[in-house]
Amino acid sequence: MAQQEDVFKKLVSHCKEYGFVFPSSEIYDGLAAVYDYGQMGVELKNNIKKYWWDSMVLLHENIVGIDSAIFMHPTIWKASGHVDAFNDPLIDNKDSKKRYRADVLIEDQLAKMDEKIEKEVEKAAKRFGESFDEALFRQTNPRVQEHVAKREELHSRFAKAMNDNNLEELRQIILDYEIVCPISGTKNWTDVRQFNLMFSTEMGSTSDGAMKVYLRPETAQGIFVNYLNVQKTGRMRIPFGIAQIGKAFRNEIVARQFIFRMREFEQMEMQFFVRPGQELEWFKTWKEIRLKWHKALGLGDHKYRFHDHDKLAHYANAATDIEFEMPFGFKEVEGIHSRTNFDLGSHEKYSGKKLQYFDPELNESYTPYVIETSIGVDRMFLSIMAAAYCEEKLENGESRVVLKLPAPLAPVKLAVLPLVKKDGLPEKAREIIDTLKFDFKCQYDEKDSIGKRYRRQDAIGTPFCVTVDHDSLQDNMVTIRHRDTMEQQRVPIDQLAQIIGEQVSLKSLLKKIVEK
Repeated sequence: MAQQEDVFKKLVSHCKEYGFVFPSSEIYDGLAAVYDYGQMGVELKNNIKKYWWDSMVLLHENIVGIDSAIFMHPTIWKASGHVDAFNDPLIDNKDSKKRYRADVLIEDQLAKMDEKIEKEVEKAAKRFGESFDEALFRQTNPRVQEHVAKREELHSRFAKAMNDNNLEELRQIILDYEIVCPISGTKNWTDVRQFNLMFSTEMGSTSDGAMKVYLRPETAQGIFVNYLNVQKTGRMRIPFGIAQIGKAFRNEIVARQFIFRMREFEQMEMQFFVRPGQELEWFKTWKEIRLKWHKALGLGDHKYRFHDHDKLAHYANAATDIEFEMPFGFKEVEGIHSRTNFDLGSHEKYSGKKLQYFDPELNESYTPYVIETSIGVDRMFLSIMAAAYCEEKLENGESRVVLKLPAPLAPVKLAVLPLVKKDGLPEKAREIIDTLKFDFKCQYDEKDSIGKRYRRQDAIGTPFCVTVDHDSLQDNMVTIRHRDTMEQQRVPIDQLAQIIGEQVSLKSLLKKIVEK
């Protein structure tokens, strides 16, 4: 685990050093849990968004997009349940004066128990070698069984306390399991209290006439309140979906793990409207489609898993997360929820407007049920960077840091490098860029040795480097170098667009999603 933490630290500093992610307001010592995307980061982020957007609105005729405002009528958040129910259970340590989320403290305790089980399995695997039967060992070893029983006992208590919203029981669990404050090391805890996560501000010019409004904590409600506008103007027939990418804001107390949990973040959400009674079938379908989208990136199928929710939100009748193996364990990157007709039904009640759909096939009106797919752009960014970051020892004894980013998502697709800064080579390199820049994000680099220039491109994940040498002026051929294998081949300049295009086009990813 310590080794993974080291990798994570290196990844965070790599993100800063190569222009992917900067701490926000850094010259003023930063602002906690807020980050800015640099010149490389914004390209990667835009490519992730395009991959998601196209997978929704290009591949599905019945999904369209919108872009709703961040400010919304405050009653919307009353109707959605956010004013009353969007709370975190917080607990303070009286000695360190630090505040924690009670549920996170207990989840960390569960993770420690998981680690103990894994250590037992690893020890046994070393002891027994190739003859080791892991499944049998997990089922029969008394020590593992004891750890599993303790974990299950804590897990069921925790799940019940969360479902019952029992704050006293959460505190009791923390005391019973002797969970200490990571800073003071003491068990001197306050009671658990609820804390609302929405940022509020005022709209209006005078303090008397100002209306309290909220920065949206999710983008979904913008879709729900526009559902009828889209359905009518687009003449949409159920089932259909509405997709949206946008900023959301949460006043997280425990904001940590770099860009994994931030106060200002970006979501990619799609709400899919279906007939009542068909929602669980569609829930299953969207689980499969979304997992295919992730796996198409080629980061490793074993790095994904579904995690079904113990505690269902007040609006859901089924919920699962797609979790990705980050350097700090499996973590949620996407949620898929069957939201029933809670949202539209609630907005009907609070607004007094009829939001029903008339189904011509059934010849009846009903409030549609909704399947939601919701993914954090920043978490997706982090999972891709974590999977791509690689330190390699080379045959000549040197080492390199390379970002093995999926080529269609890489910020820069092609670097063109003149072998020397004279003899017409820079001009030839510029000529190549001028023909390719309409299709691909290109970089020109003439400083330092060719080896150092390769290293720089490896560090930002550029899939192809093209070297222009003296022969290029005669034979119109260049040397193309592939990032992952470092193999080099001589190719005609007029074939570059085709060679690179096949590798870096989003189409190659999108085709994988629709493959049966």
